[in-house]
This record gives sequence, structure tokens and C-alpha cells, in this order.
Amino acid sequence: MSTDGITLVTGGSGYLGETVVARLRDRGARVRVLDIVDNEDRPADVEFVEGDICDRDALRRALDGVTVVHHNVAQVPLAKDAKLFWSVNVEGTHLMLDESLRAKVRKVIAVSSSAIYGIPERNPVTLETVPHPRESYGAAKLEGENAVREFVERGLDVSIVRPRTILGHGRLGIFQILFEWVRRGRPVYTLGSGENRFQFVHADDLVDVCLRAADRPGPATFLAGADRFGTMRQLLEGLVVHAGTKSRVRSLPFDATARAMAFTSKLGVSPLGEYHTLMYGREMFFDVSETKRVLGWSPRYSNAEMIAESYDWYLRNRDRVLARTDASHHRSAVKLGVLKLLELIP
Repeated sequence: MSTDGITLVTGGSGYLGETVVARLRDRGARVRVLDIVDNEDRPADVEFVEGDICDRDALRRALDGVTVVHHNVAQVPLAKDAKLFWSVNVEGTHLMLDESLRAKVRKVIAVSSSAIYGIPERNPVTLETVPHPRESYGAAKLEGENAVREFVERGLDVSIVRPRTILGHGRLGIFQILFEWVRRGRPVYTLGSGENRFQFVHADDLVDVCLRAADRPGPATFLAGADRFGTMRQLLEGLVVHAGTKSRVRSLPFDATARAMAFTSKLGVSPLGEYHTLMYGREMFFDVSETKRVLGWSPRYSNAEMIAESYDWYLRNRDRVLARTDASHHRSAVKLGVLKLLELIP
């Protein structure tokens, strides 16, 4: 990779953005972050521009001298705010692309989401699978992809990366609830039997896809996920064995629990967003063979390896995590809300 020019990471203070920044520094790139918050542990050689993705002036400052953009800014399902989903994931993306075209950026990598597929009719999902989002976050991410296609037609080189659910060192969000229950030896739950195959992707493997895509000229779309994975029950049972605690994996009735999850999410008393409610008990996995072939990429981590690493990181950093007040959703602890009722079950 050429180190000429600056690489901008939008959302570079968030979980994925911070991982992108670290990998870019390892490659000798000059890196700049655009975010509304600055991490206190940001390396001194990483430039920082404070600003919102929907602020054109901030974008122009951030894009000065930039040759490559890694666009990671997003309002994630935990935010549960349909207006923010649209303003950030659609309008912010459109504005970033517009200013990138004006700044003559060489390449943009836009991180999308598997939520654009909703509940797929069949698995594995491929690039030929027609997106059909079933909730507001997925709909906004798909509209962000439509903005990408508009700017590709106008001459901007943009590639899209669609990841499965991200795990790895430091990844928290709703996983922090799971990790805390396992740490304390509490029961953990599947929705239905737990025999739904469910694929994750390690943050390092995802970033590897993003960096390889940035090095490749020409617009394209890539799917990113593990190639070694099993069912949700296998994932949870393996984590309990790894942790060595007294947790047990229990099944909750699918239909009744899914309705309760959807209702409490709408009421705002559950930490789970629409997408979590929709997909936790359902099967979804990508066919990543085309990503492997085109980019010469291969995922390093299995589902089991990445969730074990995430759990171990949480144990080492638990006190610091619980003391945070201003980190992104995926780097923070989550309030249990109505899920605290599950702790009343012996």
C-alpha cells in the first residue's frame, strides 16, 4: 500500500474504526480520524478532526489531503433511533461521498451490514441474494449502499464491505451482558432450540478485508464472515466450557419470547434493538468464497475462537469497561433493563 497522502477513518473512535486505525498505523500509513468524540488513548501520530458526519464543513476539514477513506461511522442497532439511523447512515454517507468526490479521493471503503438482508429465504447468503431489510436499521444501511452506487456512477471509486456480526478483542455492546452472566455462572439463553447456524466475523478479519479492498482499484462488494462456525447453542456451550463457570445454556420458547422481545424493545425497556430481536434465533451465514478469491483473503478466526478471545478481553478489562461513560455503543457496558428478569430464574 502506498503511504502517500492521508487515510481518513470516519468513526475512528469507535470499536471497528479504532481497529482500522491500528492496522493502518502498522502499515505505515498517515492516519486521520473524524469523530464526534476523541479517545483518550488515541496515538499521538493519529490526527483528529472533531465533527459530525452530517457537518459538511467538518468533512471538508477532515478530507483535506486525503487519498483513501474508510467509512465506519454508523448509528448501530443498539441506538434504537430510526431518525438517527437515517440521518447518519444515509444522509451522512451521502454527504461524505459528495465531499470525497469533490476532494478527488482515490478510494472509499464503505462498511455496510448484513442487516440489509433481513431474514434471508435461504442460506448461505451470496452477492446474488436480494437485500430485503425487515427493520429501520437495515433499511437505512441499504439506502446508504444506494448512495454509494449513485456516486460510483458519478466517477467515485467506492467498494462496499458487508460484515456479519462482529466479535473480537474489546467488542462489547450486548455481548457484555452475555459475558457478565457467564462470568457469574448464570444461565444463558438461546431463542428456540439454538440449532440455528449463526456466523460471526472477527474485527481483525473484517479489517483485513477492508484494507485489501482499499488496495484494489475499481468498485466492488465483499461479504465478510468466518468460515468455521456452527449453531448458536454450540457457540454458547463452547464459551461456557472455555470460561469454566457453572453457567448452563437454556432454551426459551421461540414465538412467545420473540414477541416479548419486540414489545419491550419498542417500549425502550430492553437493551435489544429491532435487529437483535429479529435475528437472534434465526439462521444466517455468508458464502465468503468470492471475497477469498478476489482479495486473496482468508479468515483467521472461527466463531469459537473469537468469542473466547472477546470474553477473555472482557475479564481483563472489566473494571475499566464498567467505569466508561462516553465510549461508543460497541465499546461500552449495556444496561440490562427488562432482561434483569431473567436473573430471577433460578
